[in-house]
Amino acid sequence: MTTAQAAPPLPTHDPRDPEDRLRRFFDTDTMQQLGARDTSGVMAARGTVSGSPAVAFCTDATVMGGAMGVDGCRHIVDAIDTALRERVPVVGIWHSGGARLAEGVTALHAVGEVFAAMVRSSGRIPQISVVLGPAAGGAAYGPALTDLVIMGPAGRVFVTGPEVVRSVTGENVDMESLGGPDTHGRRSGVVHVVTDSEPAALETARLAVDLLAAQGTFAPTGEDSATELASFLPEQTNRAYDVKPLVSAMLDGPGLELHPRFAPNVVTTLGRLAGRTVGVIANNPLRLGGCLDSASAEKAARFVRMCDAFGVPLLVLVDVPGYLPGVGQEWDGVVRRGAKLLHAFAEAVVPRVTLVTRKSYGGAYIAMNSRSLGATAVFAWPGAEVAVMGAKAAVGILHRKKLAAAPPGEREALHAQLAEEHERIAGGVNRALQIGVVDEVVEPSRTRQRLVEALASAPLGRGAHGNIPL
Repeated sequence: MTTAQAAPPLPTHDPRDPEDRLRRFFDTDTMQQLGARDTSGVMAARGTVSGSPAVAFCTDATVMGGAMGVDGCRHIVDAIDTALRERVPVVGIWHSGGARLAEGVTALHAVGEVFAAMVRSSGRIPQISVVLGPAAGGAAYGPALTDLVIMGPAGRVFVTGPEVVRSVTGENVDMESLGGPDTHGRRSGVVHVVTDSEPAALETARLAVDLLAAQGTFAPTGEDSATELASFLPEQTNRAYDVKPLVSAMLDGPGLELHPRFAPNVVTTLGRLAGRTVGVIANNPLRLGGCLDSASAEKAARFVRMCDAFGVPLLVLVDVPGYLPGVGQEWDGVVRRGAKLLHAFAEAVVPRVTLVTRKSYGGAYIAMNSRSLGATAVFAWPGAEVAVMGAKAAVGILHRKKLAAAPPGEREALHAQLAEEHERIAGGVNRALQIGVVDEVVEPSRTRQRLVEALASAPLGRGAHGNIPL
């Protein structure tokens, strides 16, 4: 009696294979390797993304965990230089343990040359990173130097791993808590987009390339659809609401929101308006009442500078009660970090139009692309308020003694009367129209049409600066 032997296991496909990852990123049958595959730990290729040419490189996690040596770093530098020479986007797919230990300082020098190539390309071509596995040590700063960072569920970014942290500080932490999607998508702001799968991460990178490489042109638009844009705002002017549905309704489609969980009181989205790529910045009253704070100002400033560097027009939706007050904000550097937003808007040369939907108060009025910072045009919806602060709050300060002296039963009526008088004297949106800091009050039904007209008629510009990761 013979005993049947089990068939040998079939060879399994390694999901970390760089050639497979690159083929899935590029359009079907368009990938061309920039060099023969070797043991360097990096593969580079060119191809098209939604028809637009692009260059990409992928660290090879099947070879020494994707660790970067002299030869692998040379492949990355060559890929970046090729993209820069041809003025096309470059995408890095990261799964790397950092510099190769066996090569010592020569590997560190080579990794530094990768960083130098990224910096000299900054603001000149879009650089997008997709983190699909660990990106540790020197490999952590590769994604950090690029314009957009997309992370899959297995992505991890950290300079020093859990074991080193444990030995030096005594802190017990795992890889996910130290540098996973929640850490960098919500707390640190290192990652712009977190996805729930590797295919989704690659598809998000394709969308980003398409938006930045094939920006299109504005097409004429008529009256807005039957969906009244004003319906996305609550009837009560003091109620909070989520601005994201309004942003989606303004755009041709949902767009690509960046940093959705980091500093969520400001929304930053790349999308298309009347066929052309635009960047949208919007206060979100659902979070912190829509106040600006140190983190959101920095987030918005980086987005403004990226859009300006690549010639992407800006649409700014304003509903802001001011800067968030508090000791914590001052200690967090709201003055220094808030100044970044002022600098970014004042420096920008792309067409940039502001729409005040409900209110714009105080220093935040200036920071959100005001006329004084060089806005192309400033529109407001009927009933919008533009002031140092709300009328009732202002009266509470200006007429504190008068209100205190009024009989309790008459105080509220007096407060309302004084607020009405203050609004009439201070001017609100009417005064803003008179002095030219608001160009026009537009009906919600004509908003998209006027925004497109203003953006399309403005001279095209592109900032001559890098995109430092603020």
